[in-house]
Amino acid sequence: MNDFNNNNYGRYTNSSDRSDRTRYNGYYDQNGYTNFNQTGSSNEFYYSPKKPKTSKGKRILTAVIAILSVIAIGTTSVVGYTLITGNNPVSTNTTNAADKNDSSDSEKPDSSSEIDRKNLPTIAQLSTPADAMSIPDIVTKVSPSVVGISCILSNGTATGTGIVMSKDGYIITNAHVVDGAKTVSVLLPKSYAKDSSVKEEDLTYKATIVGKDTQTDIAVLKIDAKDKELTACEFGKSSEIRVGEVSIVIGNPLGFSLANSVTSGIISAKDRVLQIQDRTMTLIQTDASINNGNSGGPLINAYGQVIGITSAKVSNTYGEGLGFAIPIDEAMPIIQSLMKDGFVKRPSLGITGRNVSATYAEYYDIPRGYMVVTVTKGSGAEKAGIKVNDVIIGINDTSISSLAELNAVKNKYKPGDTVKITVHRDGKMIDLQVTLDETKSTEDSSGQDDYSEKYKQYRDFLEQYGY
Repeated sequence: MNDFNNNNYGRYTNSSDRSDRTRYNGYYDQNGYTNFNQTGSSNEFYYSPKKPKTSKGKRILTAVIAILSVIAIGTTSVVGYTLITGNNPVSTNTTNAADKNDSSDSEKPDSSSEIDRKNLPTIAQLSTPADAMSIPDIVTKVSPSVVGISCILSNGTATGTGIVMSKDGYIITNAHVVDGAKTVSVLLPKSYAKDSSVKEEDLTYKATIVGKDTQTDIAVLKIDAKDKELTACEFGKSSEIRVGEVSIVIGNPLGFSLANSVTSGIISAKDRVLQIQDRTMTLIQTDASINNGNSGGPLINAYGQVIGITSAKVSNTYGEGLGFAIPIDEAMPIIQSLMKDGFVKRPSLGITGRNVSATYAEYYDIPRGYMVVTVTKGSGAEKAGIKVNDVIIGINDTSISSLAELNAVKNKYKPGDTVKITVHRDGKMIDLQVTLDETKSTEDSSGQDDYSEKYKQYRDFLEQYGY
């Protein structure tokens, strides 16, 4: 390289100036660089510095610099550790009390952001208003109004639950509880016994069926218990309930051996629509445990008021935590009508029939709807010209494919109102004007084949869903 031809890098510019070190084929300059210049090789440079001679002062200065470097490195390490981990290093003995207090204050977490997990509210507290009653107080208040219903049927026995609605012995229950009963008895709770010597038969009273309405699944009973001062329940308003609030059920699940059992949950829905055979029911849904025997019992709010009548549940085959109750706001007009007349006044077409299934409709090439099987003589349907085998496919320009859909529209009207019924007959659609009759029976007069068959299907549905 050209740099070797100047005085800065070496004195050896020709072979005559070389020393004995030429036998190593390398040349050293005054700065310690070596040039290997063997034949056939390229120039390479390696740095091999010589140890400089230093004075005593320089050695002391070097030692001081080394010590300061160690201290600096240590301090930097501590600061870095603190920044990365967030933990303060262990303080030395030279730390004063003020520094310790400051450090302690800086490490103390913000108490305002902490959650006191030891005092978290319960589900019952979250689902009840501030002025609500406690569940034990609710049970004490309502239990005397919850009775047992026992029925003797032609093929066995049945039990359920009832609600005392008046001091003179009127009791509410479900219509399906007393369906087909030859005799009905009411068992008062043990709270009516004056002492332990009172037997179950002393608390049992024969009941008469004042009236029952299958469409709403409500029945009213009456007992003569003048020797007992009955405790009537307090009714609330189902329209005021909110989804998520507490609900309590008291009843006789699985029979009287578990009489006045108490379960609690929350309101899952306040207007759940269920289609049960030929009736569309709007029900309260709750996850409070409801079992066979709870039918006809009270659904209670946080103030010990009855807001519903337990009617059905979904069995374990279909799901858990699904119970339903008839809203008390809808039940009260039915109850009052049953107490006054023994029946509920409803509009009637005066027909019976059956639903046309999709398979049946496809096979016979007819539309889905409600096929007329019988027409009551002198009824509005007969006067309007409805005939057997007509398939009702619409009412007031609303298409229908089942009896439930037909009733949903028809029941919006009153007896004496005129509605347009569209029927399919011999491949043609015909509109007929029908004046609705008034039914005065305990049946729902919705057009089912007959009372026993209709209620059999309803009971089959309830059995399917756990009742």
